[in-house]
Amino acid sequence: MISIATHPEPFRTIGSLPPPPADFSPGFQGLRCRACGEAAPEGPEFVCRACFGPLEATYDLPGVRARISRQLLESRDDTMWRIAELLPVSSLPAGGLRVGASPLVAAPRLATRLGLAVLWVKDDSRNPTLSFKDRVVAVAAARAAEWGFHTLACASTGNLSASVAAAAAARGRRAVVFIPADLEAAKVAQARALGATVVPVEGSYDEVNRLCLELTDELEGWAFLNVNLRPYYAEGSKTIAFEIAQQLGWRVPSVVVAPLASGSMYTKLARGFRELVSVGLVDDAPVRFVGGQAAGCAPIADAWTRGAELVRPVEKPATVVRSLSIGSPADGAYSLKLARDSGGAILSVPDADTIAAIRLLAETEGILTETAGGVTLAALQRAVADGVVRPDDEVVLVITGNGLKTLDVLADDAANVMAPVAPDFDAFEAWWQDEAEPRAA
Repeated sequence: MISIATHPEPFRTIGSLPPPPADFSPGFQGLRCRACGEAAPEGPEFVCRACFGPLEATYDLPGVRARISRQLLESRDDTMWRIAELLPVSSLPAGGLRVGASPLVAAPRLATRLGLAVLWVKDDSRNPTLSFKDRVVAVAAARAAEWGFHTLACASTGNLSASVAAAAAARGRRAVVFIPADLEAAKVAQARALGATVVPVEGSYDEVNRLCLELTDELEGWAFLNVNLRPYYAEGSKTIAFEIAQQLGWRVPSVVVAPLASGSMYTKLARGFRELVSVGLVDDAPVRFVGGQAAGCAPIADAWTRGAELVRPVEKPATVVRSLSIGSPADGAYSLKLARDSGGAILSVPDADTIAAIRLLAETEGILTETAGGVTLAALQRAVADGVVRPDDEVVLVITGNGLKTLDVLADDAANVMAPVAPDFDAFEAWWQDEAEPRAA
């Protein structure tokens, strides 16, 4: 008789979230207004009732410091929930996708091309739906499930739509995603394949977002993750900083370079490092934050160039970088302050430089990024040329999405496809001399 080995129940694949650790004790205390400091009740709130400012999560940092250590965290499973004490949850999710623990890749060939001694690529395109948005969605979706929302929704420039769709599928909920009608076809197809109802809206992302803001008051049971759950959603970006510090041996780099759309991720990276210092996991050290925006939609970079405190909205974005095309960035002023306080910069990048940077990263390090990553690398190139980033700095380049999502920007490569070769040596030799060598020269 043949004996068949079986997995103990419940069986979990490598793609599913592991059981939560038994030693978790939440550090989350509630919400407060980022503008006036007024406390707000825990729940699907996102605007201060006193001044209408944005709400953000607060934590018991001294208490967390007393409870956790590097040794404890190293013993936990390697996901974005490893330091859940610094995430806005009261309990850990028992389901959902396995998110985080993306690689920090040494990039020596790219560093040489840029004139840098040490360069790392935090490749967050390795998440389940191929972008960092899986992190923010994981936090918001966990709270949405806890509060009984039956529909997960969002306003999206592309990547978020797939993340919301996948998170909803993994949790058995409905997904409805609102997008600009001219979004890249690959991103629309990805969201639909993951089961989302896709609502194309005439207009820019900002018009899509305004519609979703209106719908939050009209549709009961719908969680618009980046609207009425935004204080929880935004905190997921901090886990990129947590992982960078751990992967560097519990320390911070000299420079972090990241893309800006609303500016939320850019500012949350800094908050993540600050909180690690506050709870004693890393030593305090200065980090300069460099950000990139596409020139066709660069309201924050424009304010940086003008030396202004306020960001002037862009009504009609004109760029191939759809994922960064937010004309009225919610965290624009906070991003400007971070860049100034840290000695960094926020720089605009023409589309041609973005596409060239996509190719440069691919050919030097084998990482194919979407357009937002091209903006990030091109911004680093500018920062090096301007002296904002020095040759001896240790730099981390944050890549937020996979290039398979935006292959259309490389469409001119199709015109350079070589003629096929006959299957014999003489034909190959002639082909090589006529086709391959001249193009490589």
